[in-house]
Amino acid sequence: MESIKVFVVDDSAVVRQTITHMLSGSSEIEVIATAPNPLIALQTLKKIRPDVMLLDIEMPGMDGLTFLRQIMSSDPIPTVICSTLGTDGSKVALEALAAGAVAVVPKPKLGLKQFLEDSRREMIQTLKAAARSRPRSRVAQATTASAIPDYGTRAVPQRAVPAPSVHALAVNKPVVIGSSTGGTQALEEVLTALPPHAPGIAIAQHMPEKFTAMYAERLNGLCAIHVREARDGDRLERGLALIAPGGRHMQLRKAGGQYFVVVADGPPVNRHKPSVDVLFRSAADCAGRDVLGMILTGMGDDGARGMKQLHDGGARTIAQNEETCVVFGMPKEAIMLRAVDEVLPLNQMARAILQFDARA
Repeated sequence: MESIKVFVVDDSAVVRQTITHMLSGSSEIEVIATAPNPLIALQTLKKIRPDVMLLDIEMPGMDGLTFLRQIMSSDPIPTVICSTLGTDGSKVALEALAAGAVAVVPKPKLGLKQFLEDSRREMIQTLKAAARSRPRSRVAQATTASAIPDYGTRAVPQRAVPAPSVHALAVNKPVVIGSSTGGTQALEEVLTALPPHAPGIAIAQHMPEKFTAMYAERLNGLCAIHVREARDGDRLERGLALIAPGGRHMQLRKAGGQYFVVVADGPPVNRHKPSVDVLFRSAADCAGRDVLGMILTGMGDDGARGMKQLHDGGARTIAQNEETCVVFGMPKEAIMLRAVDEVLPLNQMARAILQFDARA
């Protein structure tokens, strides 16, 4: 198996040397080039094509975010941010993820060399995961639906989006969405396309603690619907999307004809907290046929079994297609379990939500 080719862009010679030395002990990863700033990096990229770029933010000549946006708009390269500005929950970290970064590794201002050496295993796993991703250009969008692979799933034909009826608007039919790697950008595209009357949405996005509150705040400023980090006992209402807090599980419950969320601690499920499976299984238990489940881009299989439970209970289930996924892992696993009704490109997901909502 060929080694993963990594390009390190950081203005610190110590960081470049430490990372190169740290990764040289892995047979799976090879640092093929380094650059002290984006301007030199641009010249280097004319000669090489790395599998992954490890990128700092604060650099002379051009900052890392500007460079990242330029790369992602023209010829996307899987990119991991490694920066002192990438601390948990920071605005810069969220901007980097929104710009197309696969992951953010925060580095401390003090004890940097020791931190990098201690984080070797985590760094290698992050770079390996990034190498398997397919970041999309922000200007190139797929527009056609994909056929469901022949795993025995039932296909549902496309329909025009009907205007919501008074009856439909009076009924709160919830939507549950699960996503991971690439999900921050994917969710932004879906939620910003929804009108204010959209049904209530509960979201489990794999994110560290402290990230989700600021991420929800950012989306709230972009969307016609309200978006916020979920609190225990929050009611799921029209025009509201609740995002599970990082480091907590979120479940859907129903009482008195209303849906609300339970946010609680607990062990990781499928190595994640929040877990998509936890959310999906709770929705299957309390909402039955009256819920729409969507699984978006992400690595691994979290959410696949929960989507199977939704599907078998009569819920509507949709997976993002491979062409528009950064990582097709989670949708692919759900499809292979015969848990998916329809496979759609990302830019048709909002339309599918409104179709479901208007269904009599």
